[in-house]
Amino acid sequence: MEEEYAGGVEKKFIYINRRAPHGTVYALESLETVLIGAAFDQDVSMLFIDDGVYQLKKDQSTDSIEFKNFSKAFRALEMYDVEKLFVEAESLQERGLSEDDLLVDVELVKRGEVKDLIDQQDVVLSF
Repeated sequence: MEEEYAGGVEKKFIYINRRAPHGTVYALESLETVLIGAAFDQDVSMLFIDDGVYQLKKDQSTDSIEFKNFSKAFRALEMYDVEKLFVEAESLQERGLSEDDLLVDVELVKRGEVKDLIDQQDVVLSF
């Protein structure tokens, strides 16, 4: 059910992050877009699948590459009321990671549940 807010009808947005955090602009652009959506009081969720799970990995270092390490910015999402962070459990497992390896608290979802999660949204953006 959509809720009214001062600027109109609140929409449910999900941002799907599929790519590794460095080497392309996709991960950083996704994060920036999420923060913009949250600033406009939209209902924002993020889903990390495939190599996108690496975006949330603790202790990232970009010293040897020419990319800014923006991973700590994920900790600021809560200040923008972005608290619905979903990670596909199988993507974590396939990459030898666990929930303990992540910077922030997430909700694990099974691969078979991803479609239902996406179907509940009004807007789906994939990065």
